[in-house]
Amino acid sequence: MPTTSHFRAMPIDWPLPGQDPRGVRLLVVDDQEIVRIALVKILRKHGFTCVEAPNGFKALEILDQEHVDLMLSDIRMPGLNGLNLVKAVAHRIPDTAVVMVTSVDNAETAMECLRHGAYGYVLKPFKTTDILIAVASALRRRMLELDYRDREAILAQRVREQTLEIRSSREEVAYRLISASEHRDNETGAHVRRLGLYCMEMARLLGWDEEQVECIQAAAPMHDIGKIGVPDRILQKDGPLTEEEWIIMKTHATMGANILRDSTVPFIQMGARIAACHHERWNGQGYPLGLTGEAIPLEARITGLLDVYDALSSQRVYKRAWSHQEVLSYMKEQRGAHFDPALMGVFLEHYNRFTEIFAGHPDRFVAQELPYV
Repeated sequence: MPTTSHFRAMPIDWPLPGQDPRGVRLLVVDDQEIVRIALVKILRKHGFTCVEAPNGFKALEILDQEHVDLMLSDIRMPGLNGLNLVKAVAHRIPDTAVVMVTSVDNAETAMECLRHGAYGYVLKPFKTTDILIAVASALRRRMLELDYRDREAILAQRVREQTLEIRSSREEVAYRLISASEHRDNETGAHVRRLGLYCMEMARLLGWDEEQVECIQAAAPMHDIGKIGVPDRILQKDGPLTEEEWIIMKTHATMGANILRDSTVPFIQMGARIAACHHERWNGQGYPLGLTGEAIPLEARITGLLDVYDALSSQRVYKRAWSHQEVLSYMKEQRGAHFDPALMGVFLEHYNRFTEIFAGHPDRFVAQELPYV
């Protein structure tokens, strides 16, 4: 009769989809050599590649050095028993499936093994069919769990990519809104970007969750969006403003809030509150509403403090940049007057973080501009 290289028919649908026995590596662990020989004979007869370990410690050594798809292990072994071996390899599951083989018909022990990750439980004396079904079932479950893990990883990556895309879109929306007024003002694009970074840093120092941190980073740069409604003759005036011009200039806070109001987007809602209140002062001497203390939204208090810090630290065509000493001296004087004293405490304690942001995002003046000297 002609010879054949086909494997013997198994009592299940074999090979399972995606599972060829010749590509599956099994580890047989048992302190009784006769049992290991019997198991390896059965498994190799059906095409599996097998390695052996006479105890749990040797099994761990093999697992550290070689790839193993499935481990069949006895429970009652000297030294490191099967249950403790399962616990030791639990972090490898589902990369390595585990099936227990034992002569002890103890339901509690079996359940304990299953609770720690074992995929199956076969009693001695075992039949060939029992072993093959347990191995096939465990490999099938392992394949499904690996597939699920891969899908989860792919999904998580897609979520991260979409989150970055949403964040990028959100920032683009904010900066496009800002650009509508920015070119009409004496501020620079670097200023509004720094302000977003300052506020993000302050929010983290205050223990805000990451969603709110990202929200204020996008919202704070829109603080002066209302300047789009201020006439050029006032906004771009070289000299000091008259009392009448100041009244008009101050309307930018309310106009900014009106531009951003009624949005369902959280960062734009926050932007509206910041636009409306970033010129309010802790002592009630600010505008447009003369709010005091904690009646001023926290995000507006944060933005107002850091907006002043950046303005004082920056050079403009109409002013020189103040030194660190001058900035700190002025801001300390305004603690409890202009600025929230608690926020000033955090700002002063972590002052170097804000100076690093300032230094890392310098202004870029166009050639026509003549910096103040």
